[in-house]
Amino acid sequence: MGTLSVNQNKLQKRLRRLAGEAITDFNMIEDGDKVMVCLSGGKDSYTMLDVLLHLQKVAPIKFEIVAVNMDQKQPGFPEHVLPAYLKELGVEYHIVEKDTYSVVKELVPEGKTTCSLCSRLRRGTLYTFADEIGATKMALGHHRDDIVETFFLNMFFNGSLKGMPPKLRADDGRNVVIRPLAYCSEKDIQAYSDMREFPIIPCNLCGSQENLQRQVVKDMLVEWERKHPGRTESIFRALQNVAPSQLADRNLFDFTSLKIDENATPRFLDVLNI
Repeated sequence: MGTLSVNQNKLQKRLRRLAGEAITDFNMIEDGDKVMVCLSGGKDSYTMLDVLLHLQKVAPIKFEIVAVNMDQKQPGFPEHVLPAYLKELGVEYHIVEKDTYSVVKELVPEGKTTCSLCSRLRRGTLYTFADEIGATKMALGHHRDDIVETFFLNMFFNGSLKGMPPKLRADDGRNVVIRPLAYCSEKDIQAYSDMREFPIIPCNLCGSQENLQRQVVKDMLVEWERKHPGRTESIFRALQNVAPSQLADRNLFDFTSLKIDENATPRFLDVLNI
């Protein structure tokens, strides 16, 4: 990449700054960590690796980066692309081969979406591999828009208020997942990916499926953002500003014991006695 224009330089600095803020706010990376950066070959994971490599150089702490790609044996998958790119960068990497493609095609009826099962199989394999190589953190490329979309998907279809936390401990307790791009917008990431000309590898298994619920939610948010710029950012801020007493989850707030406070200051003064 040659000399950056003013706008390109601002874009790069903004992504690095926002990723740095997210890492600091959630204590994602600590001194001595071995961070397994999960690369799919998409714009998000390429951008995440690029940003983390920069932060590794300038951060006041020392941490390792290991890039890992999972070859799911999808037909036509260009196996040479990521190894060639990572060798050029001089980054330590591993290619994990696991034929989840055949499993998904066998278990999911034709015409049904494969993303959920594919994601679970991929995540389980990567969790296991992270444990094998002694990775203390597992970095995923989800960004702010992904987090907001997941929040609405859970609310609309699962009846729960939850999204993708910037930092998560796996159920088995052996893996800590981090999302360094949690504060970054997809628009910025797309622009940065185009600018850097990353060698994008499209997903031929699930990326081309139509009418995915996530795409429906994404379209809804894009339309909201078009009509009301800044709405997605406002929704994300709301996820950081939760008031349990203003919701209805009895496990988060003790509504049962809620009574008036006999010692509270009266709301109204007796003006006749002033």
